[in-house]
Amino acid sequence: MLSAANSHRLIDFMKRRTFLSLTAKTAVASTVFPAFAIGKPGVSANSKLNIAFIGSGGWIAQQPYKQGCSEENLVAFCDVDRDHCAENMKAWRTSQPFFEDYRVMFDKLHKDIDAVVISTPDHSHFPATLAAMERGIHVYTQKPLTHNIWQARTLVKAKERYKVVTQMGNQGHAGDGIRQSVEAYRAGVIGEVSEVFAWNDGPQMGDDHFANPATMPPPSSPVPEGLAWDLWLGPAAKRDFYRDYLPYKWRAFYDFGSGMLGDFGCHTFDTPVWALDLDVPEVVECVVRKDSLKGVIPASSQIKFHFPAKGNRGPVVLNWFEGQQDWSKVGRIDKFGAASANHLDRACWMVGTKGLLGCGTHAGVPVILPGDVRDAWHAKPPAATIPRVAGGPFREWLRAIKQTGPEPGSNFNYAAKLTEIILLGVLAQRFNTRIEWDAKAARVTNHPELNAFVKEPVRKGWEYGEKL
Repeated sequence: MLSAANSHRLIDFMKRRTFLSLTAKTAVASTVFPAFAIGKPGVSANSKLNIAFIGSGGWIAQQPYKQGCSEENLVAFCDVDRDHCAENMKAWRTSQPFFEDYRVMFDKLHKDIDAVVISTPDHSHFPATLAAMERGIHVYTQKPLTHNIWQARTLVKAKERYKVVTQMGNQGHAGDGIRQSVEAYRAGVIGEVSEVFAWNDGPQMGDDHFANPATMPPPSSPVPEGLAWDLWLGPAAKRDFYRDYLPYKWRAFYDFGSGMLGDFGCHTFDTPVWALDLDVPEVVECVVRKDSLKGVIPASSQIKFHFPAKGNRGPVVLNWFEGQQDWSKVGRIDKFGAASANHLDRACWMVGTKGLLGCGTHAGVPVILPGDVRDAWHAKPPAATIPRVAGGPFREWLRAIKQTGPEPGSNFNYAAKLTEIILLGVLAQRFNTRIEWDAKAARVTNHPELNAFVKEPVRKGWEYGEKL
């Protein structure tokens, strides 16, 4: 039974949305689940895992629920915004304990939790993820993996120390399409690649990434009933609530999100990073940045990532374009018929010496130009050398936990590298500058003042990973 001092931490949804059949206190006391242990003798491949959710609202939490996790034991839910997750909780008809503070959830139930799905805003990914890993809990964390580079590298160390199964939520990495693209490149279908073009047409007025406050900091708004604002801030510095932060426009503020790069870049860069085996860039430069208020992502920008040669591959330049621009003029590729082939429906093009390979925002089946190269590829596709994933990324993760499948492809070793690439672009965009990056030392060498953002300060009580 919970003590009186801690019972207030469990939220009884029956007070406002009467869809829980049990109070949280009763559920904790009466619900017993078998704890799953890796390598435990006699554990069947069909054993159910005990899954918890941190961030239980909106469509982002519906994905894991619908794509495999609902077939396991759902033992706890956590969210700082009661109203935002009310619809999901009602639809799921759950009577499991609900918390607003995941630290309390872990303190109370960590022995009963095998794995957790983390769907919080970017700035909260790291402390929630590491808190789980420290307790031996397997983690699926949405993209981008972290909010700064030090955090990404620290989670790689944590993965090695705590030996848990990890996955970042760039779901296209588990698809057949990205595997076809990687196999086509490795087979030499488009020749050698030295340049990549990638873009997204956001942020735009009305979407989840666009914010246009009158001033920075933005004007204060009353905190909505049901929102634990201080917990939402988590490691970020204290500030007043602003109505446009929620539910999703926090992405447009650098203190909380990473803009289009952190959201869509983690999908769109995935194909070239995997296919070309790109390590972190030596130089990242913001070529164009439309003015915006300090601390808010711009309406448009162009960024160049310069990757060094590796093995038999030469240097690669990746060009990223985002925002409200004329795409017929920006990012134009006048090779292999792309200029007249409506190439703008592709989010990314790898430009080779023999042809182009294009992919969508979330990877997908590749498009190859010119026509004769495409026809030859269709007639005799390269061998399927990369194992396929059945059932999508969440089942990939669950199988790995149960030791019935290999480690997820977007495990933290891979995901941290992809995230570091993205975050270097965010840093160049944020300060409209050129960044020279010493990957070994994890330092910006030409603007040392920017190293304060490689490892950001956190509020007292939110310090994680300092001893790793």
